[in-house]
Amino acid sequence: METVVRKKPRPRRSFSAEFKADIVERCRRGDRSVGQVAKDFDLTETAVREWVKQAEVDTGERAGLSSDEVRELAELRRENRRLREDIEILKRATAFFVKETR
Repeated sequence: METVVRKKPRPRRSFSAEFKADIVERCRRGDRSVGQVAKDFDLTETAVREWVKQAEVDTGERAGLSSDEVRELAELRRENRRLREDIEILKRATAFFVKETR
């Protein structure tokens, strides 16, 4: 019976907007493929393709939500979740005080 050897997952890395813009620019020049640029900088090809895709959305070349819209949507969803939690707390408090006053 063979033992399956799994590679350790790579730790999650974060990159600055300037670095991403530089990588996207290198891909857009066309002298190297996305895969080659990813390999040269030890990045996953999927991540680089997503950066290129988002850059195209941000510049209007492709349909979709821009980075600013995605950021705003996430912020609104967080606020909505917080407000729903606040409403739930107020409902429970109201129910508690109704029981206490009877």
